[in-house]
Amino acid sequence: MIEPADALALGKITAYPSQYDSGLLFPIPRQVGRADLGLQGNKLPFVGWDLWNAYEVSWLTSKGMPRVALLRAQVDAFSPNIVESKSFKLYLNSINQTRFESSHSLLATLEKDLSALCGSPVQLSLIEAESFAQQRIVEPSGICLDDQDLAIDRYTPDENLLRTASAEIVKQSVYSRLLKSNCPITNQPDWACVQIDYAGPQIDLGGLLKYIVSFRDHGGFHEHCVERIFTDIMQRCHTVELSVYARYTRRGGLDINPWRATPGMPAPSQDRSARQ
Repeated sequence: MIEPADALALGKITAYPSQYDSGLLFPIPRQVGRADLGLQGNKLPFVGWDLWNAYEVSWLTSKGMPRVALLRAQVDAFSPNIVESKSFKLYLNSINQTRFESSHSLLATLEKDLSALCGSPVQLSLIEAESFAQQRIVEPSGICLDDQDLAIDRYTPDENLLRTASAEIVKQSVYSRLLKSNCPITNQPDWACVQIDYAGPQIDLGGLLKYIVSFRDHGGFHEHCVERIFTDIMQRCHTVELSVYARYTRRGGLDINPWRATPGMPAPSQDRSARQ
């Protein structure tokens, strides 16, 4: 669990560092959120990853010339820890005035530090300025849940809103841009578009949208919210195949995109959406 003193330290106003400091990174055990879902150890009903995009990455060359780039980090869902997002931003800012012999040496340093913190290898790629124009914006596909005219009055997660509409087995892709939760440390809002692909009994789409909206006042890390959505749908709707992918709007120069799926489901595109 996160101790109160640690949470206070993460939530308070902090001076930004001017020199490289790997000690700024703060780990959060995944088991903190999984215990509430009845998930233990590596006996998980899903595979997946968390995709981090960092848009404020800058460092100095060996001659002192500033460089800028985008950083993409992919963390396996089986890693013991996640990185607290504010600590990640402080860490990235700590390299702003740090000299590196090359972008490869920078990437090697980041990979070493992040892998050590997460407890498993983190896959990193650096997108430098000459490749910026190749970065695509891709919107979700399938049925948009948000066009339904519903009366909604629940804004804390309620799995009882989930139900099947019929026993007919279907394959369906749906999405909603109305997922919102709050940082459990700072209470800042986190906005996301969630894409759900499943095979199984037809899910009641009105209940599914109400369930997604019910996270609106919930305090939870991005990764834990997606795992709760996955496990609730699996348990309540008896899906045979399921993929849940949430693309969160960036905050503090970072966006976090957790994906959880039953084994064998194809991984989603890693392109960003317009709101990111």
